[in-house]
Amino acid sequence: MSESGKGGNVAQVALEIRDNIAHVTFDHVAARNAMTVTMYQSLKSICEDLASNPKVRVAIFRGAGGKSFVSGSDIAQFAGFKSGNDGVRYEEGIDSYLAPLATLPIPTIAVIDGMAVGGGLAIASCCDFRLSSPGAKFGVPIAKTLGNCLSAGNIAWLVAHLGINIVKRMLLLAEMISAEELVKQGYVLAIHEQENLGKEAYMLAERLSKLAPITQKSSKLVLARLIKNNLPDCNDLISETYGSTDFKNGVAAFLKGEPPTWIGK
Repeated sequence: MSESGKGGNVAQVALEIRDNIAHVTFDHVAARNAMTVTMYQSLKSICEDLASNPKVRVAIFRGAGGKSFVSGSDIAQFAGFKSGNDGVRYEEGIDSYLAPLATLPIPTIAVIDGMAVGGGLAIASCCDFRLSSPGAKFGVPIAKTLGNCLSAGNIAWLVAHLGINIVKRMLLLAEMISAEELVKQGYVLAIHEQENLGKEAYMLAERLSKLAPITQKSSKLVLARLIKNNLPDCNDLISETYGSTDFKNGVAAFLKGEPPTWIGK
């Protein structure tokens, strides 16, 4: 779970702008593009820069390596948590990293190869449209792996995009849901063979770039504000979860590659 990626390259979020389309790549192939803190910070900075760049009309987000969009967050950081307050701060940090993406004033497209898990699901959900390869999987199986939880804002966003019943399957049953199921309910816009994903994403971006930009901005930001309006304070629940023995045991077991044992404390 280090900062190094495939071949010793530093894990990074890369930006390339071609014509009026931004291409953002999550590159941490050795860890299936799991997000380090540095990568989250880079994502935030990139989105803030794109928001102030009038030349960019659409942004496409994709994972490097062709096997994963983003497989979650760097787990090793959790080993240093000492109390529930560390969890509260962590979830607040995730919300702050993702806010510039969710409120980016241009249309966004997530291209999912393989899986979008945990933080990857949150990132994909912050995008306006999702294209995936056949058999791609989506979920937050933390009830089976770490024993942590999500912020109220994160869950509200997932419910708005996936529906409460699918979110319950993801969070309570730790199910990974297929792209084939999610395309039927509209979360995934379309499924394409992997070799065609790039071309299809570009065609969708071209279509979006020809429409009224101020209308697109107003429409998506009104929707974002509706989702985030009047969120309850759930820090007590987050603190209880991250401060639990179950969470400490879950992290230790994950880092050892062993199955966790839950005691409900």
